[in-house]
Amino acid sequence: MFRNLPPVTKNLIIINFIVWLAMFVLPHSLGFNIERIGALHYIQAPWFNPAQLFTYMFMHDSHNIAHILFNMFTLFMFGATLERTLGSKRFLFFYISCGIGAALIQELVWYFTWPGFFAKILAPLNGVSVHEMSAYLQENINDIQVQGMINQLATIGASGAIYGVLLAFGMLFPNVPLYFMFIPVPIKAKWMVMAYGVIELLIGMSQANDGVAHFAHLGGMIFGFIIIYYWKKKAP
Repeated sequence: MFRNLPPVTKNLIIINFIVWLAMFVLPHSLGFNIERIGALHYIQAPWFNPAQLFTYMFMHDSHNIAHILFNMFTLFMFGATLERTLGSKRFLFFYISCGIGAALIQELVWYFTWPGFFAKILAPLNGVSVHEMSAYLQENINDIQVQGMINQLATIGASGAIYGVLLAFGMLFPNVPLYFMFIPVPIKAKWMVMAYGVIELLIGMSQANDGVAHFAHLGGMIFGFIIIYYWKKKAP
């Protein structure tokens, strides 16, 4: 089955697993922090560089194999069909664009939320209100301690691009029945995609501190929708 995968889907899976292994091996053998260089950091953080908008989507949690397995299994299931439908070059453009789009949305969310996030932690420790601490952090963003805090804002994973793939599948094959474990009835692709989008939006708005970049997932879906909508209107 793997040999029969179209080339872009196959090579994306291979590259992601190679990078995951490198992330597992290099810190132990060379003391090399690959996440500091390749993970997506907040744009005002000292560790940020523009290449991270691209590199982060090939990195996964080296302590949790479920992270990469879920993303690559989803790419295996839906990416191959999309690549055969769109063509390899167009599919690669779509995948990378959704990943970068997800990163841009995440950067935008960080821009509006980072002062409040840290202020909720620091305000009680300093005997001030959250609003006062948030204002202080914004005014002193170049302070070395504040810079150290915003270096902690980082994300990795192909999930943004993967959610774009799911969105595209739902738009191009809306009525294809999908089966899930423990659910005895099929679900049409369009309803599955809508459910994923609503769940990500609700969890993101709840500001759940679960370590997942929910708005990046939504960003991948937003950019995926724009691209597919444009192609359906303009492309042959």
